[in-house]
Amino acid sequence: MVRKLVAEALGTLILVCTVVGSGIMAVNLAEGNNAVALLGNTLATGAILVVLITVLGPLSGAHFNPAVSLVFRLKGDLSNRDLLAYVSAQCIGGLVGTALAHAMFELPLFTSSVNIRTGHGQFIAETVATFGLVVTILGGLKYRSEAVPMLVGLYITAGYWFTASTSFANPAVTLARGFTDSFSGIRPVDMPLFWAAQIVGAVFALAMMRVLMTDDETS
Repeated sequence: MVRKLVAEALGTLILVCTVVGSGIMAVNLAEGNNAVALLGNTLATGAILVVLITVLGPLSGAHFNPAVSLVFRLKGDLSNRDLLAYVSAQCIGGLVGTALAHAMFELPLFTSSVNIRTGHGQFIAETVATFGLVVTILGGLKYRSEAVPMLVGLYITAGYWFTASTSFANPAVTLARGFTDSFSGIRPVDMPLFWAAQIVGAVFALAMMRVLMTDDETS
């Protein structure tokens, strides 16, 4: 379990560091072109997910995401104690990832974001984003387990562009991004809306895949 928790913390740390750091770098280089900045942020995030899931997946399952861990708890693959430990490791790793990204760009380690992300559209977007992510993971594990790293990386790459929220789809990443006043940030006051949407999307995805894949692997 210690190895699993270190892997979850490390993976979430690197993921958040990539999201925040690439967002800062993209804005610095894009000269005010938000589309170019988003593209840079997107490519870095999708790429690092492929790497992290490939390398750390055999150690911990490579959740890096409390919503994903919740799904595996509901499937019976984690105990309540395991879930709490995973979520704690992911949140701590995410916060350290924000601090590390800021340190590299010589910014204060934590700065409360003022980036407004609220409204029913954002709730729908995060529900859809997390629903699709969990469907991708469960379907990938069932039918093409060796392809899961690429599938998740590609899904999040697409999600940045087809969802209004840019597809956070991750409560730990949402928490960490609340403490970066940069391109990738979210106001802390808006985080509960995202968390609620992410949980709804994850649970709905599990229910849907239980119907579509009626065997012991999703029961």
